[in-house]
Amino acid sequence: MTSTSRSSLRPALATAEAGSAFPIQSPIRTSIQSLTGARLQRHADYQRAYAGSRKRQSASMSWFLARQTPAYAGAALPAGPRVGLTVGKVVGKAHERNRIKRRMRDVLRRNVELLPQGFDLILHPRRFVMALEFGKLEAEIVRILHQARAEAARMSQEVPAL
Repeated sequence: MTSTSRSSLRPALATAEAGSAFPIQSPIRTSIQSLTGARLQRHADYQRAYAGSRKRQSASMSWFLARQTPAYAGAALPAGPRVGLTVGKVVGKAHERNRIKRRMRDVLRRNVELLPQGFDLILHPRRFVMALEFGKLEAEIVRILHQARAEAARMSQEVPAL
């Protein structure tokens, strides 16, 4: 058995990529960002968002939009917009709920720039989201994000009552 080092394979790969036999195609989306800093993580954050919003409905999910508030008096506001996903047990077994959340996180990761600044958004999908085609799910979430931005703009123009 002969051993081949990785360094000896690199020139062969470079010439194969440079030739016309293996054209390199660029991906459609080059800037898929992370949701790490843009996710609601604490139960208290979810509770504040639920308390500061009202429920809105779409064809495949319910969603809540709330202005961000500090966690306690004197605390700083979160750095940017945040999103949370809640999938209840009524939707299905754990592996089904996890699959729904993975698909929704992927769509949100691709469209993180559409999240409304200064607001928290919570998405609560219905059961049939699991069987929904990915393209239709993406279109639905993008539509919700656009609605949320419009609602956030309206809410930002309103003066909060004291």
